[in-house]
Amino acid sequence: MTLGTQWSWKPNDRIKPLKECIDALVTCAVRGGNLALNTNPMPDGQIEPRQAERFREMGEWLKKHGESIYGTRGGPFHSATWGGTTQRGDTIYVHVLNWPGEGLKFPPIQKKIVSSAVLTGGTATVRQTEQGVEITVPPSDRQELDTIIALKLDGPAAELGTIRLPSGSLAFGKKATASNWFQKSAVYAPEKAFDDDPGTRWGCDWGTHSCWLEVDLGEPKTFDRAWISEPYDRVKEFELQVKDGDAWRTFHRGTTLGESREIKFSPVTGQHVRLNLLKTTEGPSIWEFQLFAPKTAP
Repeated sequence: MTLGTQWSWKPNDRIKPLKECIDALVTCAVRGGNLALNTNPMPDGQIEPRQAERFREMGEWLKKHGESIYGTRGGPFHSATWGGTTQRGDTIYVHVLNWPGEGLKFPPIQKKIVSSAVLTGGTATVRQTEQGVEITVPPSDRQELDTIIALKLDGPAAELGTIRLPSGSLAFGKKATASNWFQKSAVYAPEKAFDDDPGTRWGCDWGTHSCWLEVDLGEPKTFDRAWISEPYDRVKEFELQVKDGDAWRTFHRGTTLGESREIKFSPVTGQHVRLNLLKTTEGPSIWEFQLFAPKTAP
């Protein structure tokens, strides 16, 4: 990816903020990849001062927290909407880019956590039982860029394999359809947007500038929140709809989506839900489209 909005330099271009750059770096790491972050030299060959400063900021962050990135592999826990984990040796590094409420809950693991530390400063409460692992960090110790908790195990983290984290989405694994998908290939089929796997996606044919993605929840469900992950920032106008009889009723409208867009609205009840992409710059893609039931009071 590139620091600006295009691969060549242009005056007064938008430069990605530090938070967006760290998000991209961590997202690549927790998914087992590498980030090549491009810069755009000016006509005289120099690096624009704004871009040079952004690289320095990222370098300073990596000087402090590089152990959780360099030489690691993604996992063992599958990446999720809040962030993900990297691993090296007997240590799991939990990267929290966006805190999901009060804390994190993981499935049980076949290793014992012998110690923990918050690499970004502060303290964490880590509780391991037969039911799973729970991690909480006081709000005052949560970092805007990334809160990193190191969990030291009594054996190699790689032996745990890959552990998928259920999102709790009402749409997970449900029947899906769409107005278009790339060459009708199973790789880009509509159900890929509802599989809790950010590594797969629903994608449209090149030249598509409007389309829709629909999910059948199986029976009427009530939900008040959606989370949508869209690569490439191609969506410019969209709406969320629920089927009411034979007609579609719009309950939310918006413009851009991006890689992590949480949308809250008054509770909606329905069985068929549609993401209607009204205007896109090119064939759009959606990594995940998730719907969540209202939270119950504790």
